[in-house]
Amino acid sequence: MRAVLHPCTLSGRVQAPPSKSVAHRALICAALAKGESVLDGILPSEDMAATLRGLEALGASVRMEGTAAHITGCGGRINPAAGPMDCGESGSTLRFLLPIFALSASPARLTGRGRLPLRPLYPYAEIFHTQGLPFAQDDTGVSFQGPLRPGLFELPGDVSSQFLSGMLFALPLLGDDSEIRIRPPFESSSYVELTLDALAAFGVRAAFVDDRILRVPGNQSYRPHPSYQVEGDASQAAFFMLAGAVLGDVSVEGLRPDSKQGDRVMADILTRCGVATARIAGVYMPLKSSLRATEINLADCPDLGPALMVLGCFCQGETVIHNAGRLRLKESDRIAAMEQELTKLGGRLHSEGDTVFIQGGPLHEGPALSAHGDHRIAMALAIACLCAGLEAAIEGAEAVNKSYPGFWQEVQSLGGRVELLPL
Repeated sequence: MRAVLHPCTLSGRVQAPPSKSVAHRALICAALAKGESVLDGILPSEDMAATLRGLEALGASVRMEGTAAHITGCGGRINPAAGPMDCGESGSTLRFLLPIFALSASPARLTGRGRLPLRPLYPYAEIFHTQGLPFAQDDTGVSFQGPLRPGLFELPGDVSSQFLSGMLFALPLLGDDSEIRIRPPFESSSYVELTLDALAAFGVRAAFVDDRILRVPGNQSYRPHPSYQVEGDASQAAFFMLAGAVLGDVSVEGLRPDSKQGDRVMADILTRCGVATARIAGVYMPLKSSLRATEINLADCPDLGPALMVLGCFCQGETVIHNAGRLRLKESDRIAAMEQELTKLGGRLHSEGDTVFIQGGPLHEGPALSAHGDHRIAMALAIACLCAGLEAAIEGAEAVNKSYPGFWQEVQSLGGRVELLPL
């Protein structure tokens, strides 16, 4: 699908969609509980569909009513369905569910599409090999077999926090206590805190004993939750917060000020760039501002990377984004993709190792842009073009369906002139 954007004026208020990160975690906890849980705020998307498939493969029952998921859990008794389970392109689904499937002694296979089968899984491979368990990754997925045993687990802290979260879901169901030691540097710690919050909401205990060690008691049971509400997504809201900062008249509601999502720092970053904001009754209202460049550490908020590269284009001076290396291992190489596409529009940016440099300056119309099959690239490019008032076309605009199917309609609700054309 091609999205054709025309110059327009954006104004209005956006409701932050439910958090994909929180929803994944709550769904998994509900699926491991004994009894029915009701989770409100499950936004239909390709990633959510992948996780729901995985939960059913584990033995849970899923019934959707609008955005409310009624989950009857398996009570921690893992009896995976025979045959491979398709994770789509969802890294969260693959990495969160793999240790849970491995609670069973049955052989399992998780498959994926796009770049997912090529994304790193070696932290899990090390655990399985240490315990003498089969584990093999190939170009379509990963095959493995449990059962995992409790004990001491060492995981790198700079590859993805999803490995830590995956183990946190599984270890409480083992017959004895376990400990996770994190090899520094430890990045994306806020995502681990989200997992600990989800565990607590479903009656499971796990905690940091210091900055690098997690203690996980065994022999625990997940309890169902009768009315779990998924909070707003700081990652998706960031695109519209950026639009408000550059253009004014765009506000965002539905974000918790006490959220533990790492991407909540978007508001702080915009403030450092000179954006004046107000919060009234939970609504984030940035004022159109003269933006100045700043230095940004992406270690705890990697999903903001594409939006922050666009932000740099509208700031006076040079924006420097540190610790961006993990962007190369996402649905696309997000550093290379943003360099390629923003350069088409006159953007001036380059990378050196894990650091990205963006020199502010005007953008202009150029050739058709590509989303590179990546939802966050599609959304970032759309906001760049809308903020610059450009006539532009983005190929592969359907990539937003991975996490935010209503993105283009939300842009249109603000007055955005967007045509969605089949290819």
